[in-house]
Amino acid sequence: MPIINRIAAFHAEMTEWRHDLHAHPELALQETRTSAVVQQKLKEFGVDEVITGLARTGVIGVIRGRGGSDRAIGLRADMDALPIHEETGVPYASENPGVMHACGHDGHTTMLLGAAKYLAETRNFDGTVYVIFQPAEENLAGGEIMVKEGLFQRCPMEMVFGLHNWPQLPAGTFGWRHGPIMAAVANIEITVTGKGAHGALPHHGVDPIVVAAQIVSALQSIVARNIEPVEGGVVTIGHINGGHTYNVIPETVHMKGTARWFRPEVGDQLEDGVRRLATGIAASFGARAEVVFDRAYPATVNDPDATDLTIKAATTVAGSERVRHMGKPTMGGEDFSFMLNAKQGSYIMLGAGRGKGDAMVHHPAYDFNDEILPVGASYWASLVEQLLPAK
Repeated sequence: MPIINRIAAFHAEMTEWRHDLHAHPELALQETRTSAVVQQKLKEFGVDEVITGLARTGVIGVIRGRGGSDRAIGLRADMDALPIHEETGVPYASENPGVMHACGHDGHTTMLLGAAKYLAETRNFDGTVYVIFQPAEENLAGGEIMVKEGLFQRCPMEMVFGLHNWPQLPAGTFGWRHGPIMAAVANIEITVTGKGAHGALPHHGVDPIVVAAQIVSALQSIVARNIEPVEGGVVTIGHINGGHTYNVIPETVHMKGTARWFRPEVGDQLEDGVRRLATGIAASFGARAEVVFDRAYPATVNDPDATDLTIKAATTVAGSERVRHMGKPTMGGEDFSFMLNAKQGSYIMLGAGRGKGDAMVHHPAYDFNDEILPVGASYWASLVEQLLPAK
């Protein structure tokens, strides 16, 4: 069965919404305009209630079906953008310098708005749907904040579902997995303190740059030599800052990085390895290393029964040949994991196809594929109508 006809009829309108959101991106927990737009749209659609205030800018639309069932499910989309300078060249490019929708959250918000418009209009289900527009997916764990501030107490639901556009899959296809689909995430900070000196007289100091270089190389041995080969794990240093000029050995070097894993035991091994190697190597050079290993997001783990329901809905929209099992999870992280830790549910990928110049998510040239807007909205609507069938 193809895209729902009614949703296809307002594809152009959804595209306009998406372009407006894209042109006005906002960082985590600063999504005031985006939140206001979502609230306005939901009220225009005639949803039964609009809940605000969770995680500062979060919005929840409440849509009740035709019957009197007390069953309920939640559908979640994220709203925030990234601190990236846009290089797409599109007419609707970011008007906020240094901020852009490089992960497709503008598309996620639009697809859920499209589903909300359809569901509020048709009411072809029995029960309650909560459309959850979550802030701060990028780095600040808006999903965790919403859960802690009482999302599931204020909006009691059986299950909660999430979706992400995925350029690695052809446009309009779906990717699913039972169990882990995205990794746990830790943010790493290492500060190496040595002794500053003249660059021509290194024997008068303790060079923290040399120490940092040794630490970066050694950290790669953790996964290669401490983690069981069949397990997944990543340690990456993505930022090093130390010194200001040619001929001065600085006092300190600051490094930032990330660790990823699926099983909690592997996370423990990675943390132990990072701390042990950084402090030990620094001490061996006569320096000191301070390590922060901040566990930001747990792994995103799909409930098998809930995932089977998503497969059925995706197949209804795209056909069985375009609903594909993902053989491997991704090392990307997701704060939807906090919702799945609190409530039964599942997270699915919607193929977006490669963008301009093969740009992937988190790239300055990435732009969401508007052609999949009605696909995602139809998926949400089909999931609701199948899980909460009208009597």
